[in-house]
Amino acid sequence: MKIIICESYEELSRKAAGLVIDRMTKKPDLVLGLATGSSPEGLYDHLVEAYREGRIDFGQASSYNLDEYVGIAHDHPQSYHRFMEDHLFSRVNLSRERIHFPDEEADFGHYDRAIEEAGGIDFQILGIGPNGHIAFNEPQDCLYLDTHVAQLTPSTIQANSRFFDSEDQVPRTAVTMGMGSIMKAKEILILANGPKKVEAVAPLLRGDRVYTGSPVSLCLLHPNCTLIVDRAAAGDLAC
Repeated sequence: MKIIICESYEELSRKAAGLVIDRMTKKPDLVLGLATGSSPEGLYDHLVEAYREGRIDFGQASSYNLDEYVGIAHDHPQSYHRFMEDHLFSRVNLSRERIHFPDEEADFGHYDRAIEEAGGIDFQILGIGPNGHIAFNEPQDCLYLDTHVAQLTPSTIQANSRFFDSEDQVPRTAVTMGMGSIMKAKEILILANGPKKVEAVAPLLRGDRVYTGSPVSLCLLHPNCTLIVDRAAAGDLAC
C-alpha cells in the first residue's frame, strides 16, 4: 500500500483529485467506483473544477456507487443518490445512463454482474468509517463478498446521525457492495481525514495484520492501493 500523508484536508483533496484526473486522462472511458460521506467532498469539488476548466471530460466515463440506505427515497436530502447529485453528477457531463447504484429492490447479483460486464471498476474511491468499515461492510466475524443488505452497527448509526435531525431517523440497513466486489477493483484510493479516523486508519499505517474487525485492513492485500490521509487522522503513526 502506498501511503501519502498530507498537512491538510485541502491538500488531501487536491492530491486525490490529481490521481483521478490522471487516470481519466489516460482512459477517458474510466469505470469509477464512487463513495459518499465527508471525506470525498473536496475531491469531487476539485473534479468539478477540472471539468469546468476543460482538463477532464466525463462523457465516456461510467460510475458505480458503493451503497445506499434502505427505506429512504432517492431524493431524500440524506440519500446517497442525492449526495452524488449535489456534489458531482449535476455538475459534470457524466451520462445518466452510465450512473449506477445498488438497488434494494433488485437482484443484488445483477449489480455485481453489471460491474463485471462493464469490464470491472478501474478506480475505486473509498472513505473509512470511524469503526473501520468501508461502504457498509461493518466489523464482524464474517464479511460478505458480494452486494448485500447490511445491518448498520450502533457506532455507525451514531456517527451518521450528524446528517439527520436525530439518531432515530438514521436508517438501520443499507444495500452495499461486498468486500469481494470492492477488492476486484483494479486500483483503490482510500481517503481519511480528521482525528475521529485515527483508530480506523491505524491498521493501514501499521500494515502488520488483516482482520475482519477492521474491514478496511483487507485493502492491505490489494496489489494497487493508495491511502491519502491527513496528519490529524494519522495521529502518532504519522511519519
